[in-house]
Amino acid sequence: MAGDEHAGNGREEQGMTDGLSELDRELRDVARRVERRIDPGATAMVVAVAVLVLIGAFLLPWIGDERGWDLLVGEGGFGILPRIFTFAALIFGVAASGLALALRHWWLAWVCAAGCGISTITGVWAVWSRQISVPQGGLGPEFGLVLALVTIVVLAATWARIALRR
Repeated sequence: MAGDEHAGNGREEQGMTDGLSELDRELRDVARRVERRIDPGATAMVVAVAVLVLIGAFLLPWIGDERGWDLLVGEGGFGILPRIFTFAALIFGVAASGLALALRHWWLAWVCAAGCGISTITGVWAVWSRQISVPQGGLGPEFGLVLALVTIVVLAATWARIALRR
């Protein structure tokens, strides 16, 4: 009988060890998932407002009477640089930012930071391309294009701050 008690304790200890090992694995998995996520906190409101301002900028005139949405679909014939900026602003400033806020993945915050940074460069080129055409009788950048550029700069800085916080 004494041997049976001792054998029973061994099985119980083995069961506890297995249970603790499984709990340890689960905790490591949870820690890994938490490490991959971001918590933008109050900065999420800045991103959300900037996305709304960017959507509003697409409704304003960018070049002459052409709105941002018109340039996106190829109307106006104002060159490739403003059109590249409209695509970059829409993809990174609106779509990726919305997705990153919803999913809160760390890698998406980096994609938004890098993408909005690239969008900033294309936006500066778009404004510059319109300013150099003015002396030859071309149309310069309008308020919507400048507002979109400023908003993309804000988004790039905000996403970089969120991504680097971790």
